[in-house]
Parts: sequence; C-alpha cells; structure tokens
Amino acid sequence: MVSKSAKVGEGSNIMPNVFLGNDVTVGKNCVLYPGVVVYDGCTIGDNVIIHANTVIGADAFYYKKRPEFYDKMHSCGSVVIEDDVEIGAMSTIDKGVSRNTVIGKGSKLDNHVHVGHDTVIGKNCLFAAQVGIAGVVKIEDNVTMWGQVGVRSDIVIEKGAVVLAQSGVGQTLKAGKIYFGSPAEEAREKMKEIAALKYLPDLVRKKS
Repeated sequence: MVSKSAKVGEGSNIMPNVFLGNDVTVGKNCVLYPGVVVYDGCTIGDNVIIHANTVIGADAFYYKKRPEFYDKMHSCGSVVIEDDVEIGAMSTIDKGVSRNTVIGKGSKLDNHVHVGHDTVIGKNCLFAAQVGIAGVVKIEDNVTMWGQVGVRSDIVIEKGAVVLAQSGVGQTLKAGKIYFGSPAEEAREKMKEIAALKYLPDLVRKKS
C-alpha cells in the first residue's frame, strides 16, 4: 500500500489502508486517515491532515472530442499540497495537465470538495462542503467559498473574496467583495434583485 519510493517525514501518521504511490513525498507531522489515496509523484508538505477516503492526484477530466468518441488526454502535472493544509473526507484533487495543481499553505477544505486540474489555490483559503472548482482556476489568498459553490474553468477569484452558498461563479471576481447567486454578483445587489422579483406577479396581473 506504500511504494518503496515514497518518502514519509518524521512524526507523520499513515493510518491503515492508505495508498501512497511511486515517488510520493509526505512531510513531517502529517496525518493521513484510512482510505486516503495519493497517486504517483504528489507532494504533501508538513502538518497536513487528510481525512478518510480522499483522493489526491487522480487524472484530469480532460478529453479531446473526436467524431465518435472522447480521446483521453495525458496528465503531465501532479499535485502539491503546501504546509498546514487540512482536507476533509471524500474530497478529490486532480493532477495538473501542463502544470501542478496547488493547494496553498494554511488552506482548509471541507468534506466533498473537488478541485480540478491545473487549479492554483492560494494561502489561507476556506472552502465549505461540496464546493466544486473546475480546471485552470486561479484562487488568490484568503478566499472563502461556502457550501455548494460551483466555479467554471479559466477564471480568477481575487484575494479576500467571499462567495456565499449555492452560488455559481462564471467570471472573474474582484478582491475583497462578497458575492451571491448564479451567475454570482455582488451579494447586496443580487439580494435586491431577488427581493424585487416578489413583486413581479402583481405587476403581471396589473398589466393583464
């Protein structure tokens, strides 16, 4: 279950049924709970906690569409998890295609979080359960995303942004603002729109 070429740092606790692939590096004082799978070549820093049944380094969801089938493309990158990160149970972090997928120092991911290929997450980010992030997303430091936020590919979420639960992020979000809705917009304006919709049936009845 642990490759001979895997390296585990001093003080780390690798629990039963953990799989560590070839050339995996685990730093000092880490805890990997039962059922964690770490694919070949992934790097885990110091003081990292990974909860049960999480998968680190699975192939990217990356295919070339052919006339009659999808052609699986090769994932050339890996996953780097920096120091002091905690990842909840049954989460999935895919390896990069052309660069590494990175989880920045001090970031905390809840249960059932998915991070797509080539995504780079900054320091001290906080993601609640069921956040789903597509590939090639750049998330800067101190970003918070609450439960069931979905993020499309190839955008930037700037430093300190907060995305409220069940929002859909379809474009770059500016630093330090709070966002809500699908598509996500500044929360205060979006909530005004939702409140205004309550009056729509009355307006329709008046016109008819």
